[in-house]
Amino acid sequence: MKRKTRNRIISLLLAATLLVTLGSCGRVARSDDGPALSSASSVTPEQESSSDLLPEESAQPEPEESAGLEPEETSSDLEPEAESSAVTPEETSSETTPEESGDPEPEENTDPEPETTSSEAKPEESVSVPEETGGAQTIDEQVDTLLAGMTLEEKIWQLFVVTPEQLVGTDTAVTSWSSALTKALAEKPVGGLILFKQNIVSQSQTKSLLSDAQANAEYGLLLSVDEEGGTVARVSGNSNMGYAAIPNMADIGATGDTNEAYQVGLTLGKELTELGFNLDFAPVADVDSNPNNPVIGVRSFGSDPELVADMVAAAVKGFHQGGVLCTLKHFPGHGDTDTDSHEGFAQTEKTLDELWECELLPFQSGIAAGADCVMVAHIAAPNVTGDNTPASLSSTLVNGLLRGELGFDGLVITDALDMGAITTAYTQSKAAVLAIQAGVDLLLKPQDLDEMHQALVDAVKNGQLSERRIEESVRRVLRVKLENGAL
Repeated sequence: MKRKTRNRIISLLLAATLLVTLGSCGRVARSDDGPALSSASSVTPEQESSSDLLPEESAQPEPEESAGLEPEETSSDLEPEAESSAVTPEETSSETTPEESGDPEPEENTDPEPETTSSEAKPEESVSVPEETGGAQTIDEQVDTLLAGMTLEEKIWQLFVVTPEQLVGTDTAVTSWSSALTKALAEKPVGGLILFKQNIVSQSQTKSLLSDAQANAEYGLLLSVDEEGGTVARVSGNSNMGYAAIPNMADIGATGDTNEAYQVGLTLGKELTELGFNLDFAPVADVDSNPNNPVIGVRSFGSDPELVADMVAAAVKGFHQGGVLCTLKHFPGHGDTDTDSHEGFAQTEKTLDELWECELLPFQSGIAAGADCVMVAHIAAPNVTGDNTPASLSSTLVNGLLRGELGFDGLVITDALDMGAITTAYTQSKAAVLAIQAGVDLLLKPQDLDEMHQALVDAVKNGQLSERRIEESVRRVLRVKLENGAL
């Protein structure tokens, strides 16, 4: 009887030990999704009392599972190395009791979730995105940065496009860059240079001159030329340049084929870009409506305003395809005048309605095609403005008609300010202030560069002009340079 009782007690103890062991394994194998062994949670009174005999197992807390998961999940979002650190043998053994360390299988079964979390987080990608998008400034931000570092005097220099001779103060034709030009450009950081026939000798010489000029310009340069084709051809008109001659635009218009105008723009654009120019003062948008006109004539695509409008739009697209900025000229239309503004006063007698029926159509079409710049002529339109103020100095025609009604927000440049229509009626100081007040951005080829610059500085200081108005034009100039790789 005693033997049977002893054997029964031993059997009960062994059974209790087995059940406790199984219960412990059930706790270890359980994941965050729920218990793997539901039977382990139901114990008999004998099992509860027998578990008191195994303090090592009863003291085993369930938080071991979360302690093995949460740190890896948190660190995997921050450190790329977290995945490998979550499975080192040292960490596994340090978090288990001696009894559990002998049973590695449950630990392996509970580790996949940290690995999945780490692979989904991809910390390398999340770190690289800000580096790709956060460093580059927008064009407007770059313009703001440049303006913030410029003095008032430097801002005003940006409003001038001059010849190399004017910049350095010489009557001798400039055909190569020099230290004197470098010094002059540093002191007078003008917005652009214009080359004429005397500056253009050969392809290699022209490329070198323009490349050196751009390399020495802190704020970049608009490098310009009058290259219309036909009678106005500073580049292709020089046989040493090796370019084929371009016909007069009247001949192109006579074909009635807008693709011919496109090809002119494309050809000139490619040639000028190859040499280093970035701005051409073409195409001519004037309608040859007055047979007595002494200055436009064959430079125009013709006398039909709708034909001229179509040709101008096609030419603009060609220039752009060729890689150069282009200019519509001579706003509001020089084709109906019977005098030459190079020599003196010139005017059109047309009313605004009449201009809309003829002269303004090519400008409207060219602007719609994306023209970058409009050159304003020194011609008066008294039946539009009520006085004899040249268009280049008239707020009614620049701010009102060109900017307002035609909606042009690109660069506006005067015709050359050493022409008779200006020099015979205005001082250089007066002309400079009136042009900027009118809404012009760039002053081309002044007769006296220093006088005009000082007049604008004084006008800001005495309140005739605001510095904000100066900056409005400088912003346009800098934006064009940045957008086209000149700065």
